Amino acid sequence: MQPTRVPVLPALANRTVARTALLASADRNFRQRLSEILTGLRWRVREAEGGAEAWKEVETTIPEAVIVDSWLPDLDHGEFLKSFRLSFPNVDLLVANGTAQQDGPRCPHRQELLYALRRSQETDTAAWKSAPSFALPEQIPIQGSGDSGRTTLPFPTQPPKIPAARVESAAEPGQSSDVSSTRVQAVPKMTLSAGQAERLPELVGDAPCMLEVSRRIRLVAARRTPVLIEGPTGSGKELVAQALHRLSLRSRKPFVAINCAAIPEALLEAELFGHTRGAFTGAVQSRVGRIEAADGGTLFLDEIGEMPLALQAKLLRFVESGELQRIGDNETVKVDLRIVAASHRPLAQQAQTGAFRSDLYYRLAVFLIRTPALSSHLEDLSLLIAHFFERMGRSAPLKRIDSTAKAKLSAHAWPGNVRELEHVLERAAILAGDAPVVTSQEIDFGDVVN
Repeated sequence: MQPTRVPVLPALANRTVARTALLASADRNFRQRLSEILTGLRWRVREAEGGAEAWKEVETTIPEAVIVDSWLPDLDHGEFLKSFRLSFPNVDLLVANGTAQQDGPRCPHRQELLYALRRSQETDTAAWKSAPSFALPEQIPIQGSGDSGRTTLPFPTQPPKIPAARVESAAEPGQSSDVSSTRVQAVPKMTLSAGQAERLPELVGDAPCMLEVSRRIRLVAARRTPVLIEGPTGSGKELVAQALHRLSLRSRKPFVAINCAAIPEALLEAELFGHTRGAFTGAVQSRVGRIEAADGGTLFLDEIGEMPLALQAKLLRFVESGELQRIGDNETVKVDLRIVAASHRPLAQQAQTGAFRSDLYYRLAVFLIRTPALSSHLEDLSLLIAHFFERMGRSAPLKRIDSTAKAKLSAHAWPGNVRELEHVLERAAILAGDAPVVTSQEIDFGDVVN
């Protein structure tokens, strides 16, 4: 399935701003070094800390060139590049990991970009700052806009030796080995721990099962693929859905959530599909349904396993055609959205027994993410405790927990998972009163049997 294409304003589709570059990297030092060099070469530079911010910047004003780091903290790198090339085919796209995009245009000033990338990779920052200025005798011809069609910019006669660089040019075979055709060795990616490299901010925990959830979110977020989230109650399924929306190309559009188990069956159809005035008793005015309200964005169907079979058939038709019909209306409405569904029940088993429509299941479960029970990653208990106490500390005095309380929490079975932990800690903080430390005496599991 092709990645989602971000819509481009027609007025901007073919209008790029000359000598303007956008740097997309989570490495602030890298952005700063590269920006200073390009500014010295008379470039206007804009910066973005991740892929989503880069999309926002490009939609506002399309630059002549975009330099993307080898790793993005929020979007899948490969999908970002494919979608960017589809949406902005006239922008020179450079990847700062040892490869350059050869399937797109090359701006007239690409050699300056390549030179700046090489310069920015000096490992000794002090040596880089003390390097000779740009005003040195040797000059390299650069395509310009003057009468002669060419101009020159001064470059150092001997560029500093760099042990490794982040870019290689897309030089054609047979080109001379000048700045624009030099092939330099790629540096390996920065070494990060698994948690630093993969964990998403919405998900607290460095256990392998939690990192796998983050990995799956990153892989599928930029696509249109429907996602089914399965996991026990209280394990953070809605947080996963929100992360999928945040990292998707639909992040600027609505995220609409509906709990299929919390709305009576008689009203659920009207909530999802909307209705016209007078369609049924009590419909005093027309109303847009949740599906239509999510147009362009993400629709999160929580506890979809509780949806009545008759309504599943109507939802299936929408999933297949992308069109819905409000209750009491003869006209159909075209809606473009991404569906993320969640259930604490094993829908595959329900589909086999007939409790859930199998045809709908296979259309929703194109990509499956499972949220683990807290009992399967108790090694994250300390991180979760610190996270919840820090969040409570924004509106009340900050608490901490002693070893006896932590031992009591570690011995609990946690049938309510992370949500239960949050409530137990909130209850303990209240019971502790003005005391800064929560002890085992304040740990109360309520009516839950261990």
